[in-house]
Amino acid sequence: MALQIACTTDDLGPEEAKLVELVGAAGTVPVAVVRDADGEFHAISDVCSHGAVSLSDGEVEGCLVECWLHGSQFDLRTGRPLQLPAIKPVPVYPVSVEDGNVLVDVDATVAVAS
Repeated sequence: MALQIACTTDDLGPEEAKLVELVGAAGTVPVAVVRDADGEFHAISDVCSHGAVSLSDGEVEGCLVECWLHGSQFDLRTGRPLQLPAIKPVPVYPVSVEDGNVLVDVDATVAVAS
């Protein structure tokens, strides 16, 4: 696991998102680091699977992020789309919080039970 610092915990308030670009084995990866309504941190691909636009520019509500272009909503825990028009999930990356830093591993994805 190659965790790297994406931001600090102070960079995001509840229901806020931030675009960060991290370097992984396959190159630069755009990641939306999101703090949900409960204060938990999540990291998902910043690219909407439907419209190829930035998810970090969308609205965060609870544990969902909504794509600003067409309104698709994605579960921050699973990456699954919960609102059309998106039908493909987006990758979700492992997150750890240590000493006020939000760490993300873009070389791994979170396995989600079906």
